[in-house]
Amino acid sequence: MRKGKKILLENLEVQSYAAGGKSIARIEGKVVFIEGAVPGDVVDVRLSKSKKDWAEGKAIRFKKLSPDREEPFCSHFGVCGGCKWQMLPYEKQLKYKQQEVSDQMHRIGKVALPEMQPIAGADQIREYRNKLEFTFSNKKYYTQEELDSLPMPEDGPRGLPSIPALGFHVPGSFDKVIDIDHCHLQSEPSNAIRNAVRKYALEKEISFYDIRNHVGLLRNLMVRLCTTGDLMVNLVWGEDDEDVRMGMMDFIKMSFPEITSLYYTINRKFNDSLHDQEPILYHGNAYAVEQLGELKFKVSPKSFFQTNTRQAERLYSITKEFADLKGDEVVYDLYCGTGSIGICISDKAKKVIGVELIAEAIEDAHENAKLNNINNTLFFTGDVAQVCDDVFFEKHGRPDVIITDPPRAGMHERLVQQILQMRAPLVVYVSCNPATQARDLQLLAEAYDVTAIRPVDMFPHTHHIENVVQLKLR
Repeated sequence: MRKGKKILLENLEVQSYAAGGKSIARIEGKVVFIEGAVPGDVVDVRLSKSKKDWAEGKAIRFKKLSPDREEPFCSHFGVCGGCKWQMLPYEKQLKYKQQEVSDQMHRIGKVALPEMQPIAGADQIREYRNKLEFTFSNKKYYTQEELDSLPMPEDGPRGLPSIPALGFHVPGSFDKVIDIDHCHLQSEPSNAIRNAVRKYALEKEISFYDIRNHVGLLRNLMVRLCTTGDLMVNLVWGEDDEDVRMGMMDFIKMSFPEITSLYYTINRKFNDSLHDQEPILYHGNAYAVEQLGELKFKVSPKSFFQTNTRQAERLYSITKEFADLKGDEVVYDLYCGTGSIGICISDKAKKVIGVELIAEAIEDAHENAKLNNINNTLFFTGDVAQVCDDVFFEKHGRPDVIITDPPRAGMHERLVQQILQMRAPLVVYVSCNPATQARDLQLLAEAYDVTAIRPVDMFPHTHHIENVVQLKLR
């Protein structure tokens, strides 16, 4: 397809689902991956890419709607990239997610597989997140409806005034933000806090961050609402003006007395990451407490914790089941993070040894074990391939069970080789990316058979899926 030329394909019948939330149609032997459509739709598609055997594009007109469609519940649907599957009944979402795991395991993994267990769906499919992060921007994203209702300047949309916004980034745009009125991902008072902060900032004429020019006071807003009722807010500033900051923080404190931990952070870097920043406690407790079953976990502003608490309980329960513990096993928890999996399975193990690269996460893991009076866990900071050597095994014992829960990129090949050398009788692989998991299973197939698979839906209305795999040493 020549640059600048947009091809329109008309009356395509969407036939099936593909990975990444896209659907598939076929025309003259070419596979077309379509964004915004579901199987059963008949659509016109504007292509963004076109190759010999495949193309991809976005549905721009619907000639016929699938009988499976539902009315989206969010007013920002179609603009916000967060909950792209609202138009699908939840049972259909689960069907397509299970299908994706099966496809990835067979197409990429290419290993012998047992019958897949049914996907563990969520009981709560709205307001299920315990943490949301919003972005301040001096450039609000204009929807097509807003553009149609505005008097257009001579130079078109480029001439429209820049309006401050607080919400989520538009997919594919680093500087434009959707001004979110109501988000269905988190319970109240999440929306109330965000809307009150925006209103106060606009009334006081506090500048919103300009990411292009790296100026502006207000930058990010994090809201964490735990199932225990603990509520943590961290307001991130791009610059520091003490009088303005104190006024805003006092306003939040007085307006929302239910906040148990109120923080602010001054981030003058070019990126939003807070791993190397120091959040400052303004009011309340230094940490929030989240609960998984009977276990409690301290969560600080920089802690990683599964964002769907109820489904995390399901995920860890399945992990524990697949670990098949009898009580006398030494368990190695790789990529252990803040120790949540290791702590949750510790009552069925002789000893749990967690290894994690991030030192702050290991500090949290120690604190969480102490909080729950657990004394059969040990946590170490470092690279697994370097930490787990013969001297380490001689001191702590070789693993009977390995649990690995890597990031989306999957395991480094060095770690796969390390696991093969450890030769633990059983491995449980927890993944948030079945594609990279399938790749790693193919490497582990040198010594291990896949003996159980079960997907878990952590994020309803999105295409994201977790998957738990059990492997046994041949």
